[in-house]
Amino acid sequence: MQWAATLALAITTTANAANDGFETAIAPVANPIYFESALIQSEVRPLFAYHRLDAGLLGVGANAQVYAVQLRYAINDRLAFIATRDGYTRIHLDNGTTLDGWNDLAAGLKYAVIQDAANQFALTPGFTVTVPTGNSEVFQGEGKGRADVFVSAIKGWNQFHLNGNIGGTVPFDADANTSNLRFNVMADYAVHRWFTPFVSYNSFLTVSSGNAIGLRSEGFDVINFGSSNASGRYQGAAGVGFRSHLCALVDFGVAYEVGVADPADIFKDRVTVDLVWKF
Repeated sequence: MQWAATLALAITTTANAANDGFETAIAPVANPIYFESALIQSEVRPLFAYHRLDAGLLGVGANAQVYAVQLRYAINDRLAFIATRDGYTRIHLDNGTTLDGWNDLAAGLKYAVIQDAANQFALTPGFTVTVPTGNSEVFQGEGKGRADVFVSAIKGWNQFHLNGNIGGTVPFDADANTSNLRFNVMADYAVHRWFTPFVSYNSFLTVSSGNAIGLRSEGFDVINFGSSNASGRYQGAAGVGFRSHLCALVDFGVAYEVGVADPADIFKDRVTVDLVWKF
């Protein structure tokens, strides 16, 4: 019957629209350690970041390259294990000095307390624990580790999405590491499966100083210096980029960020590239 076919088509169209917020949603590219997606999925994510530091921080210009692989495993449709911090860092100072070594490890869990495809909304708190396993040459392996707690959210309107994340880091040794608060936001629009552009803003506030090194600023994400003069310092980075759905299981992402706080210190600019393989 014609009316039944019309009704079935309407229901199918509505269902597709309702699911569209999650089907075309993308994971954040910028600030991958702390900007955790609210969505639950299994994935392996190799990534590379090239980060330039302003000369005002160390008295000499520097750049860092970070090579890492993240893992997320969906235990069920709401709970996921996440391993967000690992890899290798190489730091080049403009005076010719090179530092390199392994990063600390961090892992934890996240749980989607709200996962509403019909309204294209998800709310997901979680936590990670950082274990000081890295090399001190690249400012890793100090102290007794850190706990990080966060809440992530996503809201979609068909092809347009807003992602947000707020969180805080508390060290187990307040002399070796600082404690920090952060806020991250990303807006994206799925133009085509090959091209989903986004804009992002990632911010970072040091709320208590450490006693490890006499710097006036703290590391943004990969490094926690334990700076003794960083309390109250705010940092922000504005970014642009895109993701591309190469196939049903693989996404490619690029982000460029520039520091917007004055003085720039730790964050002059950064390029992040990643590949998300879902399984």
